[in-house]
Amino acid sequence: MSLRLTPDLEVFVLTGAGVSAESGVATFRDANGLWENHRVEEVATPEAFAADPRLVWRFYGQRRAQALTVAPNPAHRALAALEARLGERCFLCTQNVDGLHEAAGSVRVLHMHGELMKSRCSDPACPTAPFVDTRADLADQAELPRCACGALQRPHIVWFGEVPFEMHRIKRQVQRADVFLCVGSSGVVYPAAGLVGEMQYRRSMGERVRTIYVGLEAPANASQFDEVHTGKAGELLPGLLAA
Repeated sequence: MSLRLTPDLEVFVLTGAGVSAESGVATFRDANGLWENHRVEEVATPEAFAADPRLVWRFYGQRRAQALTVAPNPAHRALAALEARLGERCFLCTQNVDGLHEAAGSVRVLHMHGELMKSRCSDPACPTAPFVDTRADLADQAELPRCACGALQRPHIVWFGEVPFEMHRIKRQVQRADVFLCVGSSGVVYPAAGLVGEMQYRRSMGERVRTIYVGLEAPANASQFDEVHTGKAGELLPGLLAA
């Protein structure tokens, strides 16, 4: 099993929670959708932050602390090596908020769901840019952090009910790719799960495209892929992406 790379091949890579799970990053699916008996809606939505920002910060503080204990796995490194060979012809879009792709050496990473180690102002009208923030103890402080404008700071994360970052750019890249490679995504979280459909539409218009899925289990949208390879991405990707 290998992906033959021609000089003009353009590859769009979408990665999901399954890639990070192989490095030991816990997911909501691991705990049946619960965190300390809290549903995802109680810690990862705008409404949750408005109702109990300290609880939300405690959740993300624990996620930050855990993220500092994990390392990239062979799947991350294989994708970094692919980017090193293809350069700008490799577009890596991730649903993951950790920095494991960058830690593995990838430099062109689009975090469509935000970045765990960043914070930003909770006021959408505030011009203050998101900033690197590795603090994991914010929920334990007497006062939650505030922006210079006075509004509370929030994790730089796309919560459920919010629009992912840079969707226009993502769709443009999908529309120009020859190969769509999806790794470790469940195929149930939209709009990410709908991106492979763009490739199917292009095929119906006569374009030659290839869609490949790699992950521990077949995704919910498996029928939209030309190839589905089940198993650990860290074991399968190095062979698939070998030069």
